[in-house]
Amino acid sequence: MTHQINKVKPQHPITLFQNPKSGHCHKVSLFMALNAIPFITVEPDMASGEHKSERFSVLNVFKQVPVITDGDITLADSNAILVYLINAYADSDYWLGKSAKEKALIQRWLSVSAGELAKGPAAARLEYVFGATVHVPTVLATSATLLENMEAHLSISKSVFLVGHHVTAADIAMYSYMAHAPEGGISLEKHPHIIEWLRAIESLNGFVPMPSSDIAPVRN
Repeated sequence: MTHQINKVKPQHPITLFQNPKSGHCHKVSLFMALNAIPFITVEPDMASGEHKSERFSVLNVFKQVPVITDGDITLADSNAILVYLINAYADSDYWLGKSAKEKALIQRWLSVSAGELAKGPAAARLEYVFGATVHVPTVLATSATLLENMEAHLSISKSVFLVGHHVTAADIAMYSYMAHAPEGGISLEKHPHIIEWLRAIESLNGFVPMPSSDIAPVRN
């Protein structure tokens, strides 16, 4: 599947500080790959707490990845980075919407990615992949509601994508943690429209997957 690629490129490759198994980081690298934006990656030693160091806090006061540096510009937060990359090196009307309605609908899904997705499937995966402690009942309830609402939205949509008839920032923001939800025990088997949506993104020219982890026992 083809999509629009802008010819504007950074003067030098963008540096992405990342954890390769972080969905927040993957959405950034996925967007750059889809748009042929040159970049290099740096992987702080998360196990030793390098990302919590004072040196790293110069890049991000919240001491989290992803972070990018583009010349003299340093940015953190995956959605903020996504918006920056779109406005700097892609077609903003294509990726962020042309009409007021499209822009609002795409922003809605960016908010969902930072809210229900992060607190649901992403949090469930944190427990299994990274050993984090989460409140399982809340995580499972949040995941179930998100999957139900997203499946319903896609089932009545006239497009396989979340907003409009082509891939947008909404799809990129939602993809990584949804695709890897089974690694947190969140099954997608009863949600055929979500699975179709995932496959549509994976068929885009330039698509790169996030490294997989073991599938966890189903618990939703």
